[in-house]
Amino acid sequence: MGITVVDHPLSRHYLSILRDRTTGPGEFRLATRRLSYILTLEATSRLAETEYRLETPLSPATGYRPARPPVAVAVLRAGLGLIDGVVDLVPDVAVGYVGVERDEETARPMAYYTKFPEMRERTVLVLEPMLATGGSLGWAVKSVKEAGAAHVVALCVVAAPEGAARMEREHPDVEVVAAAIDSHLNDRFFIVPGLGDMGDRLFDTP
Repeated sequence: MGITVVDHPLSRHYLSILRDRTTGPGEFRLATRRLSYILTLEATSRLAETEYRLETPLSPATGYRPARPPVAVAVLRAGLGLIDGVVDLVPDVAVGYVGVERDEETARPMAYYTKFPEMRERTVLVLEPMLATGGSLGWAVKSVKEAGAAHVVALCVVAAPEGAARMEREHPDVEVVAAAIDSHLNDRFFIVPGLGDMGDRLFDTP
């Protein structure tokens, strides 16, 4: 399915706040939450719906609701920054977690935790803000598929071409929704220009 880059003035605005090295933790968290609204709207644009009858103050009308609420799976720790926005828009969303960290020497993912709700016949949103090498996101997607997920959409803030290409090779059935595709990875496997370490900036850790 490839990658969808959200083309919207507000997504560019909030991404610019995240990129700015002078943005403090509070403003960084708020901009992340607001950007997650935009990413979530795009990622859920093809959710299956059911119709029902309702009464407006003037007449009967047709209402719509998701056929089944989606599942959101946050990749710890940076994925936690996107959770609140998803929950705000979809209060009935079920939430799972995958714990995976990157070996700074090899850039390979190291898993340490998984906790999933029931995912069969539901859209699963995997929240991984930084798609760098694609190792962490690829591992997370593989994990949710093994747990029963059939329709997976990944939400990312920024992606590197290397990570996007890896996802296309390893998980061609997964759509990636991102605010931007950046230039490249540096020799430490960080996205350039990127926004630094998102987890550190969200949680104000060195």
